[in-house]
Amino acid sequence: MNFRSFDEFWPFYVTQHSKPATRRWHFVGTLLSIMLFTYSVFFNRWFLLAVPFAGYGCAWYSHFFVEGNLPTTFGHPLWSLVCDYKMFGLMLTGKMDREMKRLGKRPILQAL
Repeated sequence: MNFRSFDEFWPFYVTQHSKPATRRWHFVGTLLSIMLFTYSVFFNRWFLLAVPFAGYGCAWYSHFFVEGNLPTTFGHPLWSLVCDYKMFGLMLTGKMDREMKRLGKRPILQAL
């Protein structure tokens, strides 16, 4: 799928994260990656190597074993990263459920 803007991509991203467990795994992965990044900056730079494994590991697990789709990172890596942080912020502030309702929950099939 081709997207011309972030505003077009965001609704697609949300539909690819329709199950609450998928969003929770993303939240955990993002939180872990933030914590590891912070630790690496202040204490041990070697922990930078663990940042992508924590973030992507949790997220990809949720797509393959919970949601049953391919991670959007494969087709749109930068927009997916930005969307992940947007979703993290919405979940942190308790606004993600409202965003899911606003956009609808019907998953969009992904082209391989």
